[in-house]
Amino acid sequence: MSVMDFFASLSFLLVAGFVALALLVMSIRVANQYERSVVFRLGKFNRTAGPGLYLVWPVIEWQTKLDLRTITANVEQQEGITRDNVPIKVDAVVWYRIVDPERAVIEVKAVSNAVVQVSLTTLRAVLGQHTLDEILKAQDTIAEVMQKSIDAITEPWGVKVELVQMKNVEIPPSMQRAMAQEAEALREKRARLIKAEAELDAAEQLRQAAEVIMQNPAGLELRRMQMITEVGAEQNTMTIIMMPSEFVAMARGIADAAKVVASKG
Repeated sequence: MSVMDFFASLSFLLVAGFVALALLVMSIRVANQYERSVVFRLGKFNRTAGPGLYLVWPVIEWQTKLDLRTITANVEQQEGITRDNVPIKVDAVVWYRIVDPERAVIEVKAVSNAVVQVSLTTLRAVLGQHTLDEILKAQDTIAEVMQKSIDAITEPWGVKVELVQMKNVEIPPSMQRAMAQEAEALREKRARLIKAEAELDAAEQLRQAAEVIMQNPAGLELRRMQMITEVGAEQNTMTIIMMPSEFVAMARGIADAAKVVASKG
């Protein structure tokens, strides 16, 4: 073996080693703890890689990296008609996460957009199934129904819908005025009922007091004297209370004085 052949073979080995080292460096990939990579080899699913260090061979392999953390998606405002024919506008927020990276890549294209679109259609459908009062008063219950409906659709895609919340509900101004009038009427109704109940209780108390006084007539006179005393105290005046016998004596005195004046005249 000549020297030229030796150096030629050595150069070939060096080049081959350099190429292999370059391929190895180019193949190194790193995934964070919350990330997974779906690796395809020549167009066929091969494995799910990560977290940490892994290799993706150039040319024959390629990857799609997914974030496994919970994702918050805003569902844009949707206009719908409630079951009682009231037009409203509602927007919502959806929290979801990818639990199966393989299915999230293979079963659906652009999984995030797919989840949002499913949420839009579900929101519209739910609005038509409930009345306005139900939407305003039972938002948590309706949001739970939406969460189950969306999760049933996205489950084959390897997506778990964790929570759905209705963020804002807009109703027409005319309906707002009607609701305000209804609320005012209900408050007035409650006020009248409370007043009527108070009058009924007062009448019942008076009836019981009358029964007690009928059992002891002297109590009526004592009550009259108490009321006169209270009135005098409020008006800062002196009140003279005469018994019936004193009224009779005073009347007789006035009559006698009148007779005397008449006889002199």
